[in-house]
Amino acid sequence: MFDIDTLNKYDKSGMYKVYDAWPELARQSFETDHKPIHFEDIDHVIFAGMGGSGSACDILSSILSKSKIHVDVTKGYHLPSTLDSKTMVIVISASGNTLETLTVLQNAKNTTAKIVAFSSGGRIEEYCKKYILNFRKLPIYNSPRSSLPVYLYSMFKILSSILPISISEINNSLNDLEMMSKKISSSNLGTNNPSLELAKWIKGIPIIYYPWGLRAAAIRFKNSYQENVKSHAIAEDILEACHNGIVSWESHSNINPILLQGKDDYEKTKQVWSIVKDYFKANGIEYHEIFSVSGGILSKIMCLIYLLDYCTIYKSIMLGLDPTPVKSIDFIKTRMNVTN
Repeated sequence: MFDIDTLNKYDKSGMYKVYDAWPELARQSFETDHKPIHFEDIDHVIFAGMGGSGSACDILSSILSKSKIHVDVTKGYHLPSTLDSKTMVIVISASGNTLETLTVLQNAKNTTAKIVAFSSGGRIEEYCKKYILNFRKLPIYNSPRSSLPVYLYSMFKILSSILPISISEINNSLNDLEMMSKKISSSNLGTNNPSLELAKWIKGIPIIYYPWGLRAAAIRFKNSYQENVKSHAIAEDILEACHNGIVSWESHSNINPILLQGKDDYEKTKQVWSIVKDYFKANGIEYHEIFSVSGGILSKIMCLIYLLDYCTIYKSIMLGLDPTPVKSIDFIKTRMNVTN
C-alpha cells in the first residue's frame, strides 16, 4: 500500500516534504524583501547553470523568448563570443561550487559584460566578494533540484528590470501551484493523483515528447527522473521526432511515450499531435498524455514541472529507492575536486 509511512520509509531526507511546501516556498521567496538589481541597456542575456540550477536557466530563457532580448543558455565552461557591454551574464549554482558555472563566472569577469550570481554560498560567493561582483545568497532545501521555486521566484523579484513578466502572471502561477499541490502532494495518495498515476503507468524507460514552448518542463523531467529514480529517461521535441525518432517505433522496445501538450499549442503542432496519436494507436503503442494548465507560460511550465517532479519521487519510492542521494554525481564531482 502506498501511504505516508511508505514515503517516510524510503525518502529518508524528506524530499517529498519540500515538494509539499513548493507553493509556500515559491510565495515566500517572491514576497521576501529582495532588493532588485537594476540593469539598463541590456540586449543580450546569458544564463549559466548545471543540473537543478540549469532548470531555472531554461525557464527564464523561455520567459525571455517573448522579449526582444537575445538569450543564450550555457551548460558548460564557455561563454558565447558575441557578448559585449550590453550583455548580462547570470550564473546560478545552488551549491555555489559547480565547476562549470564557476568557470563561466571567472571568464565573464574578464569581459565588459554585466554580471550577477546566485548561490547558497560556496566558492561562487567567495569569488564574488573578492572581486566585488553582484551576488545574491539563496538557501537550499534538501537539494539543488528541490530548491527550484526558491531560486526562480527570488530571481523574479531581483531581476524584475529585465524579465518581461507581470506581477499578476507571477501571482497566477503561485495560485496555480497551490491548486496543483492539492492534486499531487502527499495529502492525496488515493485516486485522481496525476503524478502518482503516471508513476504507476511507467514500466520501462520514459520518453517525453514536447513542443518547443514546453522544452524546459520536458528537460527538467528527464533530469529529475534520472536523479531521483536512478534510471534512464529521454526527452525529444515532437516536431523533430517526426523527422527521425518516430522510426524507432518500428522496432519493439521497453520505451514508454509520454505526450506533453500545451492547452494552446500552435495549430500545426496540434495536427502533429493528432497524427502521432493515430500512429501509436495503429501500431498498438500505449501512450500517456499530460496537458498543461491554462494561463501564462510561467504557470504552464511550473505546474508541469511540479507534477512531473513529484512523479519521479513517487516512482523512486515504488522501487524502494531514496530519491535524494546521487552517488554517481558525487563520484564525478569528487574526481573533479568539486564539492556539490
